Amino acid sequence: MAGVIQTTVRRTPLSLLRARLRDRPPGLSAGLLGGAAAAGLGLGAFTVLVMVVWVGSPYPDSGPGGALHVAAALWVLAHGADLVRAGTLSGAPTPVGVTPLLLVVVPVWLIHRAARDAADGGAGEEDTGEGPPPVPAHVAWAGVVLGYLGVGLVAALYAGGGALRPSWAGAVLCLPLFVMAVAGAGVWAAYGRPGRPVERLLDALPVTVRHLLVGPHGHPGVAARAAAAGVAVLVGGGALLLAVSLVWHGGAARAAFGQLADGWAGRFAVLALCLTLVPNAAVWAAAYALGPGFALGAGHVVGPSASAPAPLLPPFPLLAAVPDAGPGTPLHWASGVVPLAAGVTVGWFTGRAAAGGPSPAAGDGKGSGRAAGPRGPWPWHRTAAAAGLAALVCGVLAALLAALAGGPLGTAGLARFGPVWWQVGGAAPVWIAVVAVPTALGVRARWRRTGPGAPTAPAPRRRVASAPGVRRVFASGGAAAGGFRVPLPPRRGRFARAGHRGPADPSRGEPPRTS
Repeated sequence: MAGVIQTTVRRTPLSLLRARLRDRPPGLSAGLLGGAAAAGLGLGAFTVLVMVVWVGSPYPDSGPGGALHVAAALWVLAHGADLVRAGTLSGAPTPVGVTPLLLVVVPVWLIHRAARDAADGGAGEEDTGEGPPPVPAHVAWAGVVLGYLGVGLVAALYAGGGALRPSWAGAVLCLPLFVMAVAGAGVWAAYGRPGRPVERLLDALPVTVRHLLVGPHGHPGVAARAAAAGVAVLVGGGALLLAVSLVWHGGAARAAFGQLADGWAGRFAVLALCLTLVPNAAVWAAAYALGPGFALGAGHVVGPSASAPAPLLPPFPLLAAVPDAGPGTPLHWASGVVPLAAGVTVGWFTGRAAAGGPSPAAGDGKGSGRAAGPRGPWPWHRTAAAAGLAALVCGVLAALLAALAGGPLGTAGLARFGPVWWQVGGAAPVWIAVVAVPTALGVRARWRRTGPGAPTAPAPRRRVASAPGVRRVFASGGAAAGGFRVPLPPRRGRFARAGHRGPADPSRGEPPRTS
């Protein structure tokens, strides 16, 4: 009998596998499929773009297999990993580290959307209680990351067989970090952007600083919003400088198009490459306006004080916007208006919030552990501190953009292209803080006097003579246009001594009074 019992309870490997699949965390398979689908859609988009250019090219260097290898390599490059170009004239591999920032938008959107959908678990934005329960955050995040990296590993291995292959050190480091960060942001957005996880990351900072960076319900705080607006103005001003310089050097830009391509297909390919690099060029122009400028090769720096570009730059339309070699002129120095405008923007946002917003140390008391505080104007020192903190955040964001917008395009003289991130990160807070702090204080003072919450003076009251013994008072918003009557108290003084009570009021039907 004992042998029968042992045979009955023994489970086959197939039944164990079924039990594990049945007991798996809910939503893991959906996350895996979503991550793999996001990676496949991104690869498909890059493949379509490269194949269109390859089909239209009159003199392709390779067959369709080479075009597919290039598409996979560009997909890996969009995640921040450097590429290595083999088959150069010198025989040594050449690094390609300038990532077109416009290409980064595609994987960011796809990963964020996949992580948000995986965390929703099919419940949708409006959960009516009929769908499946929300998926745990760590399960949705792990599913999307594993599914995406599974396809990414295959794409990186395939791209390694081409002439433009990914750097394995960059692919192993940058690709997983990129996917994990964006997927985490997507899951966080699906859970309603709670403020507690962000505050845990900022536990080392003082309480007031944390509340200036992260507001109630996980929304950006005053300093974070002001810094985002300042960086947007800074990069937008850089894009305006780029457009003005391209118009100024329009002839050289058109000549570069003619030198790089003959037919319409080739010009379309060059135009598409220029469009993907426009955000990079805008960041370069913003670094130029800040003062440090950008490098066009080792030892060749272009800035408003002096311009020394490399003498043998390739013909490229965006490079035609580089100022001519020589010392700076007042026209070049005028680019300093861009960081000044960014500082004014930061100060305006901070001053508006300081004039009538809630105290930075106050919250809503829901989910953040903070008690709600009264609304009212901030003290001047807190307003200045908030503007200074926003300037520091601007410097961090500007340094990050500068690091992403540049990189090597070769060895030796081509090892440095783009702005130096630490120089940009050091110059941006100085420019912005010098303007943002007084601007914030001025806006705060003005809105305290003239804003919606400013105290209003009482309506003036004036006294008009009327019939004897009656006083007419006019006030804004009072009774009728004629005002209202207030009887005077009994007369005193001369009338009282004489025995008079004052003159009669005919309108009240009083008979004439006699002594």
